[in-house]
Amino acid sequence: MTVFLDELLASTRDRVASERAAEPLADIRARVDQRTTTPRSLRDALAAPGVQVIAEIKRASPSMGDLAIDLDAGALARAYATGGAAAISVLTEPERFKGTLDDLRAAAAAGPPVLRKDFVVDEYQVWQAADAGASAVLLIVAALSQDELANLHAVAEVAGLDTLIEVHDEAELDLARSVAPTIVGVNARDLRTFELDRDAFARLRPSIPDNVVAVAESGIRGPEDVVAAAADGADAVLVGESLVTSATPIQAVAALVAAGRPRRVKGAA
Repeated sequence: MTVFLDELLASTRDRVASERAAEPLADIRARVDQRTTTPRSLRDALAAPGVQVIAEIKRASPSMGDLAIDLDAGALARAYATGGAAAISVLTEPERFKGTLDDLRAAAAAGPPVLRKDFVVDEYQVWQAADAGASAVLLIVAALSQDELANLHAVAEVAGLDTLIEVHDEAELDLARSVAPTIVGVNARDLRTFELDRDAFARLRPSIPDNVVAVAESGIRGPEDVVAAAADGADAVLVGESLVTSATPIQAVAALVAAGRPRRVKGAA
């Protein structure tokens, strides 16, 4: 594991410890238990015919620096929804990605199911996500032991959340399969090195069970990438940088959605 990922995980644990000190987990769980509405299912949204688009709200990234540091998360989420995004991913990591839980709350009001994307290492973060209106949390296999992965996956089920389990190689996919996932994302970017492996999804897709939603992550920029992902067997794509930097996010999302629509068989009724 690289120094970079080590540092991110250490800072995340420090952040969670501070947040726990400010508000006990029991208080957050009590609010979740008192909810009168249930978030929409991320898995169901992504399992619809065609290649579904998860549009991401991301202010910055370690590889690209500031992207849209002053974005309005609620307005951008509404634009993504108008463009036809099946779901919205929100970066909530504050140091390297400049995200917040307020971004997640704002996006959750837009309509589509929302994924909390962060370096989730503690059940506290899972319950925070549920409290903020998320439908799902990201679990990164590279950041977790097998026991941690299993425990956080189980906590998410109790909290009423789906999990998108992220892998980038065969060994990580083996660990992901051990918890009977419903959604697996293949990240073409290795978080240890930040190198991009554009063949990662195509290589791993045959090993993802047919009943599991398969998501292609990173390196998806335009409609041609969605078409390529469809050819490789993707059920969904997660797209961030090209959307948050677009001057016309509604049209940018709509173009990706159109590229992912099921193709009619020639001569079919």
